[in-house]
Amino acid sequence: MTELELAGLKPEHFLWEVKDRIATVRLNRPDRKNPLTFDSYAELRDTFRKLVYATDVDVVVFASNGGNFCSGGDVHDIIGPLVGMDMKQLLAFTRMTGDLVKAMIGCGKPIISAVDGICVGAGAIIAMASDLRIATAEAKCAFLFTRVGLAGCDMGACAMLPRIIGQGRAAELLYTGRVMHAEEGAAWGFWNALHGAGALEAEAQKLATRIAAGPTFAHGITKTQLNQEWNMGLEQAIEAEAQAQAICMQTRDFERAYHAFVAKEKPVFQGD
Repeated sequence: MTELELAGLKPEHFLWEVKDRIATVRLNRPDRKNPLTFDSYAELRDTFRKLVYATDVDVVVFASNGGNFCSGGDVHDIIGPLVGMDMKQLLAFTRMTGDLVKAMIGCGKPIISAVDGICVGAGAIIAMASDLRIATAEAKCAFLFTRVGLAGCDMGACAMLPRIIGQGRAAELLYTGRVMHAEEGAAWGFWNALHGAGALEAEAQKLATRIAAGPTFAHGITKTQLNQEWNMGLEQAIEAEAQAQAICMQTRDFERAYHAFVAKEKPVFQGD
């Protein structure tokens, strides 16, 4: 039993597995292309919040299920009820969805999205909010909020997407809601790599294993700095990295790397 399970994590609205310090998450409504509901949104948010304190998880893989990643908010379970809500209720919902992104950013663990098939709406946001993204040639990613009468600025898209693919490309996707095809996304840097459908999850686990074998405390520092430095000037960023690196130089992993180098061996990191 993992630390999160001991702490009371028993997901009801998605699948969860931890093996070799890698957590794998997948939505579990493959018959509907894995849409999100109010409950799955909240449960994912709470899970990523708890991951901050999970010392037995080093990397998270957000995987596809049944040939698709996520079809966004469920039309019947979310979109329909939203039409009847007042402003206070609507703002509570939109803040909750944004809190999922905040929790992913703040969880301290590198997140890899492995995307096959449909990846639209909030599904595209989950992929965007991940640290690394791999996909199949069949992946169809769309920020389709304007197609349902909403603004493209959802869950941080107007802040994050331009930083990944550039302002003009992001603006086009967010205004039109069109599909970003896999080859296009790879050329733009949204996807780190494309793999065959049969190899996608194995490649995600391979990448996760490589990261988990590294200095995981330092990886957490890297994730923090990647996100916090968005709001820093260059001088602030250089000073923040100086302080962060000085902290990492106090770790046992740094010492292990030095001794391994001297002995002409490969370091075995332990995350302390």
